[in-house]
Amino acid sequence: MSSVPFHYVDLRAFCYATEGEKRVGDALRTFLPDDVELDRAESEGFHGDRILVLSARLERADEMRHVLSTLTELDGIEVVIDELDHRVDEDCTFFLTLDKQAAFRGEVARGDGITLRAKVEAYPAKKASAVENVRETLEELRGD
Repeated sequence: MSSVPFHYVDLRAFCYATEGEKRVGDALRTFLPDDVELDRAESEGFHGDRILVLSARLERADEMRHVLSTLTELDGIEVVIDELDHRVDEDCTFFLTLDKQAAFRGEVARGDGITLRAKVEAYPAKKASAVENVRETLEELRGD
């Protein structure tokens, strides 16, 4: 994959009071290059419980390629491609949720717990152009 059709990729996971921060961080690192640091923000739940938000923003092409290469392991990439009209918004942002438990085991699966948000390069900056750019990238990952 020579070009990356994203301005940036954000990955984020919540670490609830019942979860270990290291384990959630390890799950998030499944998708990240080794040299990327996690940002940590503390928040509070509705009942006063502690919630940590672990996140990383990737802006360099090599970092984004790394994330995309991990998505090659994703079963059901065809479903994601079919759902692109619903996964790309009017601001040309692509959304995908990934399974936090699977990621902790080093596996890549669709599910809940980790949010991938990517700002798509699209000229003109229209949803249809963004959808097509993401489609081409995911099909290239799939090997079409």
